[in-house]
Amino acid sequence: MQPSIRFRPFSKEAKSGVKDQPKTTQWCGAPLLTRSLPLIFLLLSWIGSSCTQEPPAPPRIAIAGIAIESSTFSPAQTNEEAFHAKTGADVLTQYPFLSPDSLLRTKAEWFPTLQGHALPGGIVTREAYESLVGKTLDMLRQNLPYDGLFFDIHGAMSVVGLDDPEGDMIARIREVIGKETLISTCMDLHGNVSQRLAENTDLITCYRMAPHEDEMDSKRRAVHNLIARLENGKGKPEFKAWIPVPILLPGEKTSTRVEPGKSLYAEVAPAAAQEGVIDAAIWVGYAWADEPRNHAVVMVTGDDREQVTRAAEKLARHFWEVRDQFEFVAPTATLAESLDMAVKSDKHPFLISDMGDNPTAGGAGDVTWTLQEILARPEFRSADGPSLVYASIPGPELVDQALQAGIGGKVSADAGAAVDHRYAPPVRLTGTVEAIREGDLHAEVEVVVKVGSVHVIVTKKRKPYHLESDFTNLGLNPRQTDIVVVKIGYLVPELYNMRAGWIMALTPGGVDQDLERLGYKRINRPMYPLDQDMADPDLTARLIKSSEEI
Repeated sequence: MQPSIRFRPFSKEAKSGVKDQPKTTQWCGAPLLTRSLPLIFLLLSWIGSSCTQEPPAPPRIAIAGIAIESSTFSPAQTNEEAFHAKTGADVLTQYPFLSPDSLLRTKAEWFPTLQGHALPGGIVTREAYESLVGKTLDMLRQNLPYDGLFFDIHGAMSVVGLDDPEGDMIARIREVIGKETLISTCMDLHGNVSQRLAENTDLITCYRMAPHEDEMDSKRRAVHNLIARLENGKGKPEFKAWIPVPILLPGEKTSTRVEPGKSLYAEVAPAAAQEGVIDAAIWVGYAWADEPRNHAVVMVTGDDREQVTRAAEKLARHFWEVRDQFEFVAPTATLAESLDMAVKSDKHPFLISDMGDNPTAGGAGDVTWTLQEILARPEFRSADGPSLVYASIPGPELVDQALQAGIGGKVSADAGAAVDHRYAPPVRLTGTVEAIREGDLHAEVEVVVKVGSVHVIVTKKRKPYHLESDFTNLGLNPRQTDIVVVKIGYLVPELYNMRAGWIMALTPGGVDQDLERLGYKRINRPMYPLDQDMADPDLTARLIKSSEEI
């Protein structure tokens, strides 16, 4: 506030000359100039300090996270190299909203440590987990202290001998950075939010779309919320409402493209926009891991207790009320029925989802059962049969043969079932090499082998195929193909937009859609839909401790 200078008015006597008055204007009974000098010096000093004062330093924000969706029902294991971990400045390249010319980038001083993102797969080895976490903690120690940390995870990582790895990791991070640092967490909606994770984080959100077309929008929201709370000085939210919902459903039944998921998730943004609420989120959870934390969760954060708890309870009740309305996002059938439909259909391309071994959900990716069945069908044995592309099967031995034989050469080698051979043995592929591509981040080497009328994509290492360019880069034209079989569940946007017909085949594998067949032993029961007749659960909001109170 600027100092004010006030003048005492002349009295009537002074104006009329009845009484002798000093010829100088007075303030509080003293000459103005004498009384004003200290104030003038104070004013000048204040103005000078205002002009020379440096702006406040930007907040110091670290970035860390390990992301994977890993099935405990698959025999596969995930090693450290699968995470393709980025460190230091390379981490920032993953976030377009933190590009050098972005507004958010200028609002903080950034200290990216390690961020690793693996393809969904089997359980992570303890050695890989400890190595990645250890490197993260060492890098965090180098630039202490931090005002904030962006914790970028998936939420469905399983680790050998360890329950709740994300909860473990954030607790260990807290031991390094302290309890005062503000942590903002962003997750996949198919992740799991344990109470430990909820306690150690401060701001938390997840994607609101499945398929995850809003992945980067969600991560940007998490960073924006973090910076906003640091800038406005409010810091940690006053309240965090956490509600476990005893529902465990696969993503193929909870897509936000269709009801009831569409309407359920449409309520999230309005809930988060309420006065006194920072963010709201619904986690479907991950169905293919057998741990106590695997179930749905609703969480809302904010400063108004009533609004936060009311919003969380409303979302949780809605989820529970529509639990029996969730159905597969597309028609399902046995593989034999699916192939019959595809062969008879005049809609091309006709897409078949080989769901049981879906590597985008945690399958090993090398189950050969479906491919064996396709190659046994008489329709595909001759070169002029219905054209079919199968994507894909790992087969390092066949890839090596193809590299030696070259384009147009003949190969005959086994592929698949090196990891998951529970349903079928390796498949013998004898055919002509039509394409070879080297240098892919995941597959490393891709080969197209034509067997009868089937174009089989064989990879050195497993890879999901969900972009049109994944096919066209190999000289394949999926839009002009009769049938395309992909190891995937619901179709991601490019495949979805390309489809003319589509069926989801109920095939076996580590991410089997028949949850009853998986044999859960450790999840909390009762759990819908495994326990159809369970009583209504308590969906009262639980107010979680602040990270400073742990």
